[in-house]
Amino acid sequence: MKTRSRFIICSAAILSLIALSAAPALAQKKTVKMCQEEWQANKAANQANKITEKAYVAKCRAEGAAAQPIPAPAAAPAASTAATAKPAAGKPKDGRQAEYARERACGQDWKADKAAGKIAAGMKWPQYWSDCNKRKKAAGM
Repeated sequence: MKTRSRFIICSAAILSLIALSAAPALAQKKTVKMCQEEWQANKAANQANKITEKAYVAKCRAEGAAAQPIPAPAAAPAASTAATAKPAAGKPKDGRQAEYARERACGQDWKADKAAGKIAAGMKWPQYWSDCNKRKKAAGM
């Protein structure tokens, strides 16, 4: 009798754990394709809010079935347009974006210079990157 009671209790505990672990799966995450289609449907609004497709898809997948499309932004008052003006052409909005752009440009320069044989013997990427980064910053990139 004791063995049977233990078996029933253990079985009930195991079934409870299985049921609880399966509960989040019932919400079913949205697929990447579903989230990309939502982003495309609201592309103009998303771009106006400076939301990239990659960021939207990540947020959409995290929210799962409860993901809501991002509402269109309200019209900005005329006085605030100067404060929200885009940065000068070619200049990224913040330092990280600027560094990323410089790194990509220097990477292309590195490949081109290496193929042309313009890289000094023994120079490695970190040294080249340091010099190139300084040049690009001085040039306003």
